[in-house]
Amino acid sequence: MKRRFGLLCPGQGAQDAAMFDLACHAPGVADTLRCWPLETMLGMPLATVLADPDLPFLSRLAQPLIVAATLAAWEALRPLVPAPALVAGYSIGELSAHAIAGTIGPADAISLAAERAALMDLCVQVGVPQSLLAISGRRIEDVQTSLDAHCLHVAIVTGADSFIVGGAETSLAAFRSTLAGFGVQCTALRVGVASHTPLMQGAAVAFADVLRQYRLADPAIPVLAGISGDRVRRGADVAAVLSAQMAHTIRWTDCMDAFSESGIEVGLELGPGSALSRMLKARHPHMTTRSVADFRSVSGVVEWLDKQLDS
Repeated sequence: MKRRFGLLCPGQGAQDAAMFDLACHAPGVADTLRCWPLETMLGMPLATVLADPDLPFLSRLAQPLIVAATLAAWEALRPLVPAPALVAGYSIGELSAHAIAGTIGPADAISLAAERAALMDLCVQVGVPQSLLAISGRRIEDVQTSLDAHCLHVAIVTGADSFIVGGAETSLAAFRSTLAGFGVQCTALRVGVASHTPLMQGAAVAFADVLRQYRLADPAIPVLAGISGDRVRRGADVAAVLSAQMAHTIRWTDCMDAFSESGIEVGLELGPGSALSRMLKARHPHMTTRSVADFRSVSGVVEWLDKQLDS
């Protein structure tokens, strides 16, 4: 009996100039990518964005870029691999996951990613820049009082002692200074909005209205809700789930645990990046995980996956 595998769809953070290279070397994928509305959403040629070290990290460009790159990778792999048993997406990756599951089409997913980013940007006050800060080496309960004092919010839970907080950049800097000398690792993320916090509530409400204008099918593959780790099985629930996660904490630990509890033994991250596959392996060492970003060719990914599923 073949082992069960699941797909992981990343969020922002690992964009680079080569993020489409592996997929676009597969037959037909480059042509498919040109048919998607990516460059329309970007407002400029894809090559121009990828040639600049900073443009791929602007939220309004990053979100459609990441969704398109993830879906291009799946477009290359889909004819060559079995259907996954489960799909999960981290942050904007949850939108990619629903496109893979057939809830929405790839072109609509890219358009929605751009609309999502635009709505989130509107929640950033002029002169009050926002960002995210990754914390490792402290439990949330150990710093909750300080977070409250600095008007910061937990955006994503990634482990027992690792999480991401969001808020105003000045507040993040002040909070970070309180952790100095305690052996806590803090990493500023290249994200210009406090996603998955109450600061995005206005965007969440507006995005729910946008989603209701689309026909959202029942997922053909179960998709995990980022805010709970629960399976989303009905298209009627998708608008509420995808909008709620914009202003509520992503419980990625619950999603990783759901992978294990569902009997998933192999996890494949579609990229860009490999953070999700590494996190899943660290939390559930019995699982075999890789990212397409670890490979030089689609055939290499397929050979590895075939071997793992048969072992």
